[in-house]
Amino acid sequence: MAKLGKRTKAARTAFEGKMQLTVEDALALIKTSATAKFDETVEIAMNLGVDPRHADQMVRGVVTLPNGTGKTVRVAVFARGAKADEAKAAGADIVGAEDLMETIQSGKIEFDRCIATPDMMPLVGRLGKILGPRNLMPNPKVGTVTMDVKTAVEAAKGGEVQFKVEKAGVIHAGVGKVSFDGEKLAENIRAFVEAVTRARPSGAKGAYLRKVSLSSTMGPGVSVDLASAAGN
Repeated sequence: MAKLGKRTKAARTAFEGKMQLTVEDALALIKTSATAKFDETVEIAMNLGVDPRHADQMVRGVVTLPNGTGKTVRVAVFARGAKADEAKAAGADIVGAEDLMETIQSGKIEFDRCIATPDMMPLVGRLGKILGPRNLMPNPKVGTVTMDVKTAVEAAKGGEVQFKVEKAGVIHAGVGKVSFDGEKLAENIRAFVEAVTRARPSGAKGAYLRKVSLSSTMGPGVSVDLASAAGN
């Protein structure tokens, strides 16, 4: 068994026995215990009462966090002509068509969000096996297949977070940085929980929201009272 470092031991001791905290108390504990040499991300994990193997229990969506993510998001756009120019003007990091497809096929993926105009989807579709597992495939349901390239790029750069439930019924996301004010982090968390709650699929039966946990990138997790997470 790997030997725990002093920082990890201290964090685990601080978290020991603490469960079902309010969002504010959980954040205070996380911020105090986050001692890494970089600005750690505050992460949320939500356990949902769904089985995503069934189409009518799939949960996915997008939410714009009121206080941003604190992360620099690199955006790639599949577009041609005027729409390519629009994407560049809006701040897209990479813009292309066949050339971008070839770059991705070569294994070079230097972006965090991929946007495409509808006419480019036959081309982008060839990349499904590469982009799909990385949750980078453009999708009209979350606004990444669109003719309004400017708005999509600006949203991606401005704090928009996509979410998609994993096989075990869990959703993970970053909701800000440890350096953020606690009140702003709490606003982001509740906005995210609200968006996931609104995305409840028709096939979900019984309790939908089962557990919410918060952590920093390098720290242990702490469970949060569901009513507090929902802002009740």
